[in-house]
Amino acid sequence: MIDLRMDKKQLERTVERAKERNIIIPTFAQMKNPDLIPDSVKEELKKIGLWDITARNLFRITWKNEPVVDGGGYGGVNYVELPSSLTGVDARIIALVGKWFPTGAHKVGATFGCLVPPLVTGQFDPTYHQAVWPSTGNYCRGGAYDASLLSCESIAILPEGMSRERFDWLANVAGEVIATPGSESNVKEIYDKVWELRGERDNIFVFNQFDEFGNYLWHYEITGHAMEEVLQEVMGPNDEYQGLTLTTGSAGTLGCGDYMKQLYPSSKVVAGEALQCPTLLENGFGAHRIEGIGDKHVPWIHNMKNTDMIMAIDDNAVVNLARLFNEPAGKKYLVEHGISEDLVGKLDLLGFSSIANTLMSIKMAKYYEMDANDVILTVWTDSMELYESRLKEMHEEVGEYTEMDAARTSARYLEGISPNNLQELTYEDQRRVHNLKYFTWIEQQGKTYEEIQSQWYDKDYWTNFQEQIPEIDELINDFNDKVGLI
Repeated sequence: MIDLRMDKKQLERTVERAKERNIIIPTFAQMKNPDLIPDSVKEELKKIGLWDITARNLFRITWKNEPVVDGGGYGGVNYVELPSSLTGVDARIIALVGKWFPTGAHKVGATFGCLVPPLVTGQFDPTYHQAVWPSTGNYCRGGAYDASLLSCESIAILPEGMSRERFDWLANVAGEVIATPGSESNVKEIYDKVWELRGERDNIFVFNQFDEFGNYLWHYEITGHAMEEVLQEVMGPNDEYQGLTLTTGSAGTLGCGDYMKQLYPSSKVVAGEALQCPTLLENGFGAHRIEGIGDKHVPWIHNMKNTDMIMAIDDNAVVNLARLFNEPAGKKYLVEHGISEDLVGKLDLLGFSSIANTLMSIKMAKYYEMDANDVILTVWTDSMELYESRLKEMHEEVGEYTEMDAARTSARYLEGISPNNLQELTYEDQRRVHNLKYFTWIEQQGKTYEEIQSQWYDKDYWTNFQEQIPEIDELINDFNDKVGLI
């Protein structure tokens, strides 16, 4: 269970800080359904940019933002359905779009889920604590963003090999940025730095996305309900929802799979990683270029009992498709080969992990031989806005992207994608991957043997967390009442 015990003295200081900073905190219910947000807040948002560092943008942590940069209101869930002319499969592949969150990535929701429970209970004191955000990129950006609204100093920790855009943005928002050795899959080095800080400073408060159940709960409740609404909107009487495909960064987004399985028990949850770092698939390791996923360990908050398939995506496919989707020659090629200009104009909505998620959906459709009445959901976590430097690096490394390059990329990585490097999981397979948690979380990070067993054998383990959501919303409302701004 998430610890919701109250620290009244620290809570008093936090309430005063919220009064000073004009902070109102949205509930989970309001993020699911923005119709519940006060009209006064909606009026304020008409004058506020999506990325502005202002407390009212907490109310834009939702899948339902109007897709504009400034002054937007709310609408339905932002999603895109990909045609078979692009995917090469008959199945309907539909992606929720993460670009229209503050910071341009859906991770700001995960950080909200982690930060708010200790904030509204007084366990986290923004007048004293430094908020530590261990991450491989977007999570520490979201955390620094949320914490800055409280004038709380953040420490962002991420591998030195992450994209330049992440570091440039953090330099202006986070109080301290620590670059650890390695690249995307070097998460142990991040954990080592966290332990070092714990030994040096008394006032740090660590929000670890890989074991914080607030991350899982936000996606269970908010992303899960968003997916449900999309299906209600798009499915016809003969359509059947088959499942979702998501790469495993922190495994937080996979929490929506638990919600969807409760609605559609026969649906499948497919978890993905980089072929160059096949930890789930082969107990393997390595470095790769799909930023935001695949970290040489199994996150504590990954419910392996609800994972039906694991799948590996070649990072060469991802970086080459990023060029096809964004280079002028690539976009020209796609239009000339039957992809609508409207859709080609939206392909910059896919960042690296979004491309991987989409390739997983195509593989799933091919593996199960799905037809036009089968529906697969996925998530575009962020957009190419956070990877422009990678395109420049590829220009410098391999030169101009030509029409011939576009033809090769399309033939090999879209038309030629095959349902390989995957495994349907038996009960024994699920337990094997679950047991890998032991080496990270019990041996290194201080979790207990009893809890790793409880995750597997206690039928109420995951639902106990889910049932805390109403209590968290009640605590948020109590906090807002104390602040007195509504």
